[in-house]
Amino acid sequence: MKTELILVGRTADKHFAAGINDYAERIGHYMPFGMTVIPELKNSKSLSEEQQKTAEGELILKQLQAQDTVVLLDEHGKELRSVELASWLDRKRATSRRLVFVIGGPYGFSPAVYARANEQLSLSRLTFSHQMVRLVFVEQIYRACTIIKGEPYHHE
Repeated sequence: MKTELILVGRTADKHFAAGINDYAERIGHYMPFGMTVIPELKNSKSLSEEQQKTAEGELILKQLQAQDTVVLLDEHGKELRSVELASWLDRKRATSRRLVFVIGGPYGFSPAVYARANEQLSLSRLTFSHQMVRLVFVEQIYRACTIIKGEPYHHE
């Protein structure tokens, strides 16, 4: 199974980018993992929130394949502990051809993206910057991989 992370907009902070790339490389030792960055919209300041979500949604949907299992990172999604995420990921790896996680833009997702999604996960009830969410999420995927393999990275 291939796992893909789709991001809307580049990671601007070089420290976050370095951490994200480090964890993405580590994940690659456990499973095929890639990241696709959808460029930020041009003239987004002239768009309403809904117009921006719609435009970003169209770009997200173009990246998806019919058989993909699509999981949105969304504040209203299901919250899992790290061990639960590992178990969930292990089940998805056994049943999905391609597992695609999506971190949307600053205003969230369009109705069309929500309609296409199979599931939604939330990292926390706390609010994080989009830059930070990316780093926290890839670290949690890496942590889940080490839990699945029984490695000592995670401690109960």
